[in-house]
Order: sequence, then structure tokens, then C-alpha cells
Amino acid sequence: MSNSLRDQLMGLGFKPAPKPERTAPAKDERRGKPENRHAGKPQGRPDARSADPRKPDQRKPHGGKPGGGKPGGPRPGGRPQSREDIDLAKAYAIRAQREKDERIAAEAAKQEEARQRREARSKLAELVKDKSLNDAAAEIARHFPYGGKIKRIYVNEAQLKALNAGELGVLQMDGRYLLVTAELLAQAEAIFAPAVALKIDPNAPAELDPYADPQYQVPDDLVW
Repeated sequence: MSNSLRDQLMGLGFKPAPKPERTAPAKDERRGKPENRHAGKPQGRPDARSADPRKPDQRKPHGGKPGGGKPGGPRPGGRPQSREDIDLAKAYAIRAQREKDERIAAEAAKQEEARQRREARSKLAELVKDKSLNDAAAEIARHFPYGGKIKRIYVNEAQLKALNAGELGVLQMDGRYLLVTAELLAQAEAIFAPAVALKIDPNAPAELDPYADPQYQVPDDLVW
């Protein structure tokens, strides 16, 4: 179109058509690179570099213990416990508890026995108080077995006859041997039998008691 025609049209009221606006190409298009920089990376898993190093690893097993922390799980070596291992552990635990109970019961019985012995000795001491027949001037040694050893008590001639006839007896009290009547000996035996050191059966044959003879000689090498 010539300038004259253009001028004529403009004179008639026509306006020139507006020029199209030019838009700037996208930054990524100008560089020739795709807009998504993370294209090609697998989706759904967070980037390991984006994890906060201050937070504990969330991929640890439940409970934070090897093998999941479940009872009966794998052993430190990796092999899980079998039923036989579990039963054996239970058997050991039961036996250990039973042995412990037995020790406690044995100690309790020992203490009870000691208590009963103390009470019996105390009661026996009250029974025989001031009732012994020991003669300080006696010179005849009457031997008798007691506690696995040969013991002796000094008596006079009349006491020796009465002792061999079963009319008298001997008690052991606090390391001493006391000569008492047969009646008192029977009462003492009912209270604490181990204290009876010598009790003669008058109906027993004389040869069963070799120590009844005052002429009996104790060997020199005998340990008292």
C-alpha cells in the first residue's frame, strides 16, 4: 500500500492495525533445557541428601533392637531359638528355684532345731539344779562310752554299786558329768535325750558292760 492510499484511509477514519506483542521465551527454553530439573529421578523416595542428619534413622526395625526386639527372636548368631532351647531354659529356671527353696527350708529347719535345743537345755538345767550326787571325795573311776569316746565319772563304792544296778545314772551338762537318781534321769531323758550319758539296764547281762568293773584299765594310748 502506498503512502497516499494510507493517508487517504487514515483521513477517512481508519486506524492502522496494532502490531502483535512479542513475548520473551521462557528461561528454560532459551537455555534449551527442560523445565523440570528433577525429571528422570525415581519418584516416591526422598532424596537421601534432603534427610535431616540430626534426626534418627527411621528405617530401624521396631523397638530399635536387632531381630525386631521380639522374645524368642534370633540369637546373636542369627539362628532363632528352637522349642527345645526354650524348654531347656525353663527347666533350668525351675531347678534353680527348687534348689533355692530347699536351701531356705534347710536353713530354717536348722535354726528351728538349734532353738529347740537351747530351750531344752535351759529347761534341763532348771530340772537338775542342786540335785547332782557327785562326791568330791570319790576316788573310783567309772568309765562309760559317750559321744564316740570313753568318758569317766568318779564315784564312791556305794555309788558304784547303785550305778551298776541302774539306780543311778549320769547326765552331761555343759561339759560336766552329773550323777543323778534314776527317776531324775528319766525326766531328763524326756526333756533332752542327748544329755543322757550313762543309763544302766539292771536286767542286761553284766558282760555287755565291760566298764562296770572298777578294775577295768583304760589303754594308755586312748584319746580322751
